[in-house]
Amino acid sequence: MWELLASDFAWLLEGPQRSTMLEIQQIIMLGELAVNRVLDNLQQQKIF
Repeated sequence: MWELLASDFAWLLEGPQRSTMLEIQQIIMLGELAVNRVLDNLQQQKIF
């Protein structure tokens, strides 16, 4: 969800600001993937 907001907002910007916002969007997406992987691992171990 947050990565979509960041991506939509990025297209309102120009030049370096757009690039920076798209980079932030990618970091958000990678963070979400990392959290999902941890949750999957915990669920498999039945700790969570």
